[in-house]
Amino acid sequence: MTTDRQQQQKRQVAEAALAWVRADCILGVGTGSTVNCFIEALAASGMRLEAAVSSSEATTDRLRALGIEVRDLNDTGTLDLYIDGADEFDAHRRLIKGGGGALTREKVVAAASRKFVCIVDESKKVGVLGRFPLPVEVIPMARSYVARQLVAMGGQPELRPGLVTDNGNVILDVHNLDLVDPVAAEQRINNLAGVVTCGLFALRPADVVLMATPSGVQKL
Repeated sequence: MTTDRQQQQKRQVAEAALAWVRADCILGVGTGSTVNCFIEALAASGMRLEAAVSSSEATTDRLRALGIEVRDLNDTGTLDLYIDGADEFDAHRRLIKGGGGALTREKVVAAASRKFVCIVDESKKVGVLGRFPLPVEVIPMARSYVARQLVAMGGQPELRPGLVTDNGNVILDVHNLDLVDPVAAEQRINNLAGVVTCGLFALRPADVVLMATPSGVQKL
């Protein structure tokens, strides 16, 4: 549950992220509560974008409601900047994402962007990734097979109930995985037949993490 202090920090770091946005650019925009604060701050700033590329239908709806044009990534080419949050991050700017179920599109937009700025509050910082269950997006027919492979890797997968992703798939949330080497874990999980992608952003970590703290926003 988000506390008042966390909500204040989300707004604080969202406003700080505006300094990275160039007027009239095509901006990649992520998904989640901190990104929602960023979208509100962007609208309040009066800054004009050429367009945005969105990582989820929810973000698309929010952007369009504020009069911001949303384009398909196929029509834009490489993006200069992607702004998104995270469920966890470590000292090397590697992330776990996907708590909101948008991990696949988030990963695609991040990969297609020259710079990825991650905005978080201090509660998301960890020494080793894995406290937050790792989301894995799976095509429905492969759910049981992939779950067995994840158990063999030492994890405890749980089907996220009632969720179908924007891509028509399901999510397994995996507890207790050893993620000391998140690059190797990301590659191994993504190589499982039936996995669309997992929520580890280690092969392509954030370029910059902006973290809100009681003493202000820190840049990592």
